Amino acid sequence: MSLSLYVDGDRWRSHLRSVLDSHPGLVPVAKGNGYGFGLPRLARKAAWLGVDTLAVGTYDEVEEVESRYDGSVLVLTPWRPFEQRVVMGERVVHTVGRLSDLEALIARDDRPRVVLERMTSMRRHGFSARELGEAATLAIARERGAGRGVRVEGVAVHLPMNTGSHLVEMERLMTDIVAAGVPTRTVYVSHLTDAELATLRRTWADFEFRPRIGTSLWLGDRGALRPRATVLDVHRVDRGDVFGYRGRSAPVSGAIVVVSGGTAHGIGLEAPTGGASVRQRAVALAKGGLDAVGFVRSPFVVGGKHRLFAEPPHMQASMLFVPDGARLPEPGDELDVRVRFTTTHFDRTVVS
Repeated sequence: MSLSLYVDGDRWRSHLRSVLDSHPGLVPVAKGNGYGFGLPRLARKAAWLGVDTLAVGTYDEVEEVESRYDGSVLVLTPWRPFEQRVVMGERVVHTVGRLSDLEALIARDDRPRVVLERMTSMRRHGFSARELGEAATLAIARERGAGRGVRVEGVAVHLPMNTGSHLVEMERLMTDIVAAGVPTRTVYVSHLTDAELATLRRTWADFEFRPRIGTSLWLGDRGALRPRATVLDVHRVDRGDVFGYRGRSAPVSGAIVVVSGGTAHGIGLEAPTGGASVRQRAVALAKGGLDAVGFVRSPFVVGGKHRLFAEPPHMQASMLFVPDGARLPEPGDELDVRVRFTTTHFDRTVVS
């Protein structure tokens, strides 16, 4: 009995192909839980797409994909000398965002492949405009010198999401890249719209822009994906009957429906959001009030409605409260469940 992801294979593969065809230089991103599919499956799909580079989040993830994909593996987390699980080798491309880190890589004998990251308005990782120039000078000088050094394969630009147009910032960043004299004409970009990419390719025709895409590639056609949870048990309760770990009592007559899927799967866990709008803040406040009195809407659908958690999710199962009047499922039935794919671990994935 499991939390399952059913995938319409033909529809999903058609979507992947359409994204590939409309994004020249595509670098698929496979990180974390593999967007709900798992990293091994995404590595195989990257090989099927025929792309020459796959991006992962961390060095630990390199080992999960390299046996299933034979192209280059770009690590998005910047290389650090204190990282204990760094994977080196001809296929690995390291992201570098500090001069001291670049110097440490240059000192190696194996001439690592690197992408130089330019700091953006995200303020997460990367070189300033001045530092990018110093990094370029250092890389070029060492390559011409003692035979050691690094192979600079591109500049990385990781932009914020949902902040309006990125074109003004990208124009400034591109000017910095040109002024730095970086020995490459390849720019890896994240979170640009198709229209923004098209504009940049016209304006900077002598550069190659390579979009790194994760969510809109793997999860871009949600209609091809159907998460479902198995019903494990159904118990009738009368008003006042006690149930659950915490000894709660039923507010009215109904049923406790026990379903697969709990905190170990990511059910009931929610990533923080910005809550930028008044409506978003009002919803968060309302959900907080519901949580305080024990009435929280679950992602599980019974009788066409998202039912309330009877109590907080358990590790591998959840208890739902369904009042009288709704058609109850039977043990063994499957329920639709709304999940956040990037935080959900499915027991099995079935691709048609």
